[in-house]
Amino acid sequence: RFDAVTTGMGLKVRQVHVTGASPEAAAAVRAAVGVHADQPIVSLNLAAVRDRVQSVGWVKEARVVRLLPDTLIVDVKEHDRLAVWQVGGKAHVIDAQGLVIEGADAGRDPRLPLVVGKGADQAASDVLPLLAQRPRLMAKVDALVRVDERRWDLRLKDGSLIQLPAVDQESALIRLDALDQRERLLDLGFARIDLRTPEEVAVRPSEGAV
Repeated sequence: RFDAVTTGMGLKVRQVHVTGASPEAAAAVRAAVGVHADQPIVSLNLAAVRDRVQSVGWVKEARVVRLLPDTLIVDVKEHDRLAVWQVGGKAHVIDAQGLVIEGADAGRDPRLPLVVGKGADQAASDVLPLLAQRPRLMAKVDALVRVDERRWDLRLKDGSLIQLPAVDQESALIRLDALDQRERLLDLGFARIDLRTPEEVAVRPSEGAV
């Protein structure tokens, strides 16, 4: 009876505005809203709509607002995308907590760094900020490979390798920074740089290097 009265007053859903959703996630979010045109707006269960939207893998949290007479606003906050995690022959998009973002297409954003191997999902949030501070190095990295769930190998696009230690990765990268500033090592090329021993940098030249 109440619905009939409010509907008669024109209080029906005419518009649903979704804000904060990426183009990739928008369709799934709209489908989860589950509200059809001309549905009575006053009696809508906003908590149920919010719960449905938050069940979408992309969505970290959602807020649903009823704007009378006829508009529903659904504002979503998506999980931050940290990296693409490759393990067992499959690729997943992960967030800053190492959680897989369900429904995210790992091939859609080539700017995301690639982390490979068991345990790489949980360890990525420690090393990636260190690399982000070094855009010259990061631009050359093809993948970060987790070794024995203890440490990282940085595989560069030219096929060379940088071996990081299991602890104090930042100190190791600072040693690499100093050497690169002095020798322009990243430009000259190398087969391997071993940073696993504290206070040392061991460089193996690339084939054919003088």
